[in-house]
This record gives sequence, C-alpha cells and structure tokens, in this order.
Amino acid sequence: MGLWYNHHKTRRNKKNSSNNGTASAPSVIIHPGRHVTWYGDDSQRSRAIAILNGLLGSWGNRGGFYFKEKISIPKYPHPKYPEPKWGWHDLGKQYPFAEMGITSELVKATIPNKDNKHPIKAWLIAGTNLINTLPQREKTIEAINAVDFMVVIDTMPMEITGYADVVLPECTYLERYDGIRSATNRTPSIAVRVPAVKPKYNSKPAWWISKEIGERLGLGDYFNYNDFEDVIEWQLNKMGTSLEEMKKIGVKKFERTSGPLFLEDGQDYEFGTPSGKIEFYSHQLAEKGFDPMPVYTPHPEPPQGFYRLNYGRSPMHTFSRTINNPNLSDLKDKNTLWVNPKVARILDLKKGQEVWLKNQDDKLSTFSIKVRVTERIRWDSVYMYHGFGHNNKKLTRAFGKGVSDTELISKVVIDPLMGGTGLRGNFVSILTENPHKNIEL
Repeated sequence: MGLWYNHHKTRRNKKNSSNNGTASAPSVIIHPGRHVTWYGDDSQRSRAIAILNGLLGSWGNRGGFYFKEKISIPKYPHPKYPEPKWGWHDLGKQYPFAEMGITSELVKATIPNKDNKHPIKAWLIAGTNLINTLPQREKTIEAINAVDFMVVIDTMPMEITGYADVVLPECTYLERYDGIRSATNRTPSIAVRVPAVKPKYNSKPAWWISKEIGERLGLGDYFNYNDFEDVIEWQLNKMGTSLEEMKKIGVKKFERTSGPLFLEDGQDYEFGTPSGKIEFYSHQLAEKGFDPMPVYTPHPEPPQGFYRLNYGRSPMHTFSRTINNPNLSDLKDKNTLWVNPKVARILDLKKGQEVWLKNQDDKLSTFSIKVRVTERIRWDSVYMYHGFGHNNKKLTRAFGKGVSDTELISKVVIDPLMGGTGLRGNFVSILTENPHKNIEL
C-alpha cells in the first residue's frame, strides 16, 4: 500500500492542496526542530512530521517549504584518496540508515573485546569535550584508557585535554581562515571567514596542523599549497570572484539555477525519492524490516516523585568547552534548574534555593544547582543548560559551578534505523538536603 501527497509528475491541483482540513494550509510549516535525538524512535518521529507537512501541502508552497539551493565549492586539486581497509560504515552495521560515524560505536570499538573485528587503537579529537558530552561517562573513560595514543586539538583547556598524550593548540575563529561556507538558502551564497588578528602564543589554525601532520607522514602531495589562503583564492577565482572582493563584501550571492522557489500551477515536479513522490509509505524501510509508516509508541513517563530531565545550550557558551573562559564565565558561570511553579509549590521550593538531583538509577549530582521557578517548563519536567558542573579542580572558574546533565544521563535509547542516541528518557528527583554531607569532594 502506498500513499503520497500528489506532487510528483502528476499536475499540482491548487484547490485540492489547500482543501485539507486546516485554514492555514498550504501556507504552514511544522518545524522538525533541532537536536532531535530524544527517545530512540527519532527517525520515525521526524518522518511523521514530514508526512504531516505533506498532508498539509507545505512542500513547495508559499508560506511552507521553499526549494532551497546552494552552490558547490570547487575542490582544490589533490591525488585520489586511497580506499581504507575499513571505515565507519563497518562499525554499527546494524544501523543501515546511518549517514555518518556513530560516536557510541567508535567508543565501543575502542574498548578491548575479543569479538571486535575493527579495534580502534588511537583517537584524534578536534573541538569536542567528550568527557562532558557523551552519556555514560564511565564507558568514555574506559575507552580513553584503552587507546594506545590520543591527540586533542582545541582552542583552550578542558577535561578532555587532560587525558591527551599530545595537545595541539588551535587558534580561535577570529585568528584563522576556515573553508568557504556555502549556504543553502533561497539564494545561494558564499562567505569567507578572514582572520581579524594574528594567532596568539603558539596556537595554529587547523589547516596548518593537518598539513604539518600530513607532511610528516609522507602525505605532502595531498597538501600541495604553502598557505590555506592560496586554496581559498584558487576556489574563489574558479567561482568568478576573489579573496579581495570577499574581504570587502563579506557575503556573495549567486543567481538561482534550479528553478523557482515554489511550485507553479500545473508544474510537474519530481522529488529526490525512489518514486519521485513525497512518500508516506517507505519501501526502503520495509525492505530493511522496519515499519514503512511511523507507528506511535508511547514513551516512558516519569515515576512518582521524578521529573523528565531536559537540557539545552546556553547562548553565552559553546557547549561545555568555554565554561572556563574568563570572559564568557563572567557572562554565565553556572546553570540553574528550571522548575514549574506547580512543582515548586508541591515541593516548597524557592527561587535561588540550592538543590541536588538523583536520577532513576540512583546517580547523584556531584554539586548543587539553584532553582529557577518559571512557567517556561512543563510541570512533569525540569530543564538546565548543558555544559556546567565540571569536577576537575584545574578548571578553576568552572569547578563546582552548577550541575552536569551528562553525569545524570545513564539511560540511553538507540534509534534502530540510524543509531542516534536518545537521551531524553532520564528522570530526576529533587533533593533539598546535601546527600554528600559526609563525603569530601
């Protein structure tokens, strides 16, 4: 059985597309959101949202989803890369719709195991504080202790740099060139990040680090340039512009070549699916043994006395990587626990009160967190900014400031389609007395 919103090679019927039970259709969007790995059924939930947009006629209609376009960046010449004996595709084969390496599978492949066909012996980590990023921290540390060699590339010290055999200090974004950004939008555009100041101390841009490592490994032919500025200049010239022009204008727009933003009356259109249609029923999923259409499965609810732990980003920080930065720490040095007023009344919580958290597996927060009473969170949930609650005393500005959501995320649900780790199934209770009274931290 196949159901599709009739956009493909059959002609679009404007009257029918707007007569679908809602006054706003087709000028409506159900937004899929960002950071959408939650409960282990995330691929199907995202498909359900896309299907709803199809039913409402949102695809290709004004006020709905326009047809975006980007411009490709010419690749700087280099020899063909050799084929590796194995790669990330060979890790986590049970997730057939994964489109990139799955970090949890890399961790699993690093921990010694006689059944591991592709053991990982070294890590090179760039711009990621894995200790405060990955759930089930004990597994991350077990994997780190198992590797023969670990290199960390980052702009400033944090937990992960303390585990490195070698730290390669990268300069910040204001001190370096990065690759040309090609934005996907209504109109294709490019932008170039140009250094505003020279790198401080002995820090270097990532391109320099990569080139130097490559040359020391005898791979200099893959880095056939003296300065990454030469690469950018070459690419821009191929696109009909120059670095000199980009330094003046910042962003350059190009004409669309793929057609209009929206479908026109009577227009034939073929989507990038096997059928060329918006597919409600997926034969690709059915062939792999998955539900061809999303099936609703209720998620576990918080037990009595517990609240769903939700988390998000602080606008002042880059995840957990900048909490110890003196300037950014001045702006935001700790997180707070968002609690609904109804919960605050039941538990007799006051604004600014210090509390501790315990999750469903009896994992305790190392430090306390202050309460923020707000209507912006549901009564069955609590919320905090991610990246705080560092327990390394060498991070003098970040140590002990707030609570780490990572240490309270002990339950992980894996999406069977693409291997994404759902972290929203953890629950916490709120403790008003210090559970570490007799423990020296």
